[in-house]
Amino acid sequence: MRNMIIALLGLAALAACGVDGEPVQPTLNAGIGVGDSGVHAGGAVGLHKGPVSVYLGF
Repeated sequence: MRNMIIALLGLAALAACGVDGEPVQPTLNAGIGVGDSGVHAGGAVGLHKGPVSVYLGF
């Protein structure tokens, strides 16, 4: 799980360099929840450029 997060952050940083002109805007959302079934963690990594947005939840 940790390696996947590091890889996704690296991909977002690489895409955010904006080599082709307009910069890509990376986003990261993370959270921890506590409920009757226990503790769980989740989040999402996304990229936004112009009218196109791509998000991956984990």
